Amino acid sequence: MHWKSVSMSHCWLLLCLLVAAEAVPIDKIKVKEIEEPVVQATVETPDTGLYYDRYLREVIDVLETDRHFREKLQTADIEEIKSGKLAKELNLVSHLVRTKLDELKRQEVSRLRMLIKAKIDAQQGKDAGIDHHALLKQFEHLNHQNPHSFEPEDLELLIKTATSDLENYDKERHEEFKQYEMLKEHERREYLKTLDEEKKKQEEARYDEMKKKHKDHPKINHPGSKDQLKEVWEETDGLDPEDFDAKTFFKLHDTNGDGFLDEQEMEALFTKELEKIYDPSNAEDDMIEMEEERLRMREHVMKEIDTNKDRLISADEFLKASEKKEFVDAENWETLDEQELYSEDELQEFERRLSEQEHELRMKSDDLLKQREELQLQQDQLQAQKFEFHQAVQHLEQKKQVQQTHPPAGPNGELQFHQDTEQAAPPGNTQDMPPGYDQPQDLNQPAAPGQDRPHQ
Repeated sequence: MHWKSVSMSHCWLLLCLLVAAEAVPIDKIKVKEIEEPVVQATVETPDTGLYYDRYLREVIDVLETDRHFREKLQTADIEEIKSGKLAKELNLVSHLVRTKLDELKRQEVSRLRMLIKAKIDAQQGKDAGIDHHALLKQFEHLNHQNPHSFEPEDLELLIKTATSDLENYDKERHEEFKQYEMLKEHERREYLKTLDEEKKKQEEARYDEMKKKHKDHPKINHPGSKDQLKEVWEETDGLDPEDFDAKTFFKLHDTNGDGFLDEQEMEALFTKELEKIYDPSNAEDDMIEMEEERLRMREHVMKEIDTNKDRLISADEFLKASEKKEFVDAENWETLDEQELYSEDELQEFERRLSEQEHELRMKSDDLLKQREELQLQQDQLQAQKFEFHQAVQHLEQKKQVQQTHPPAGPNGELQFHQDTEQAAPPGNTQDMPPGYDQPQDLNQPAAPGQDRPHQ
């Protein structure tokens, strides 16, 4: 037993494990008729598109190392796996495996918390309070109440969530394609409104001509029919169509040798049919429509052949389908250009929603423009205040420099020096004078007895 990569849109059985899109089913019994060992190239497993894809794969890798779990998986029923009952077997895996799973869960919880914080920081600012426990509830692929250890409940939640998400993948793709087609028609009609009557007629004629050219292609074989597979047998495999054998065909196109045709291997069988309809060099052929056609073909064949609904076609299912009458006498296949992809009412509703969205975006744009103008005005005011302050500082600096280099002169031109008020004593006050200090006398007053008048 070992893991094989499968296509994005197919069932993945989380340890056979999950049903849907490109994942990793487990090998079952190998086809023993192959005489020589086949050297297989390492294939990088495609991303499932799930936001917890890495966590999912790491859990699978760890569980695959436990022999007991692999053995239980071999005998498990598909419904038993999808329902999550297999999760109870987690109690019997080795301590080392549980320890690794505990660490994976702690890392995943930490990653989710970082995503939550980044989202809230972007929306509300870095100072916003975050209730991680409450916000973790939105993630259903793990038990958020216990962020430290990986328990059977975690495996059950992971299986059920991935099963549901991947099974809805094709449905979401169909809806996205429908929206794409309606948007194309909406833009075409809006463009016609900008033209005058003459140019409008020319554009309508050009559009009808392109549709006619696209429909002019060879006959399309019914997907999964004998005619369709014989064409692959002849043109792709280079074998004589008269020697067609369903069992040999299955072994040839089971490219990973796991005993099943997965969805990626099935879709590869329709390439020749799609090349009849779509050519990337033709302006009238839309490659997005080609991928939708491929998806429709694969879904149809899976519905007809995959009897146990595990989204993998076993050799037994394939051979039984080749024995049915419909395998030989298949009905004509209706391509996308023969289908009504949407009604006029649906298109009008789409255009109404589109108009509302455009109005909301215009309102937001106007609000952002006003905020920008207000911020620009505030910036201009701050810049003016900054300039005035800078001018005032420069003026004070210049005045200070002038005073230092050119002290002020007195009335008769003599330099004036200002005594320090703390050191100069007021007239007539002899307190705190040093011994021998003579206070200046008025020359006009008579000298005291025994004292000579100063010479004039």
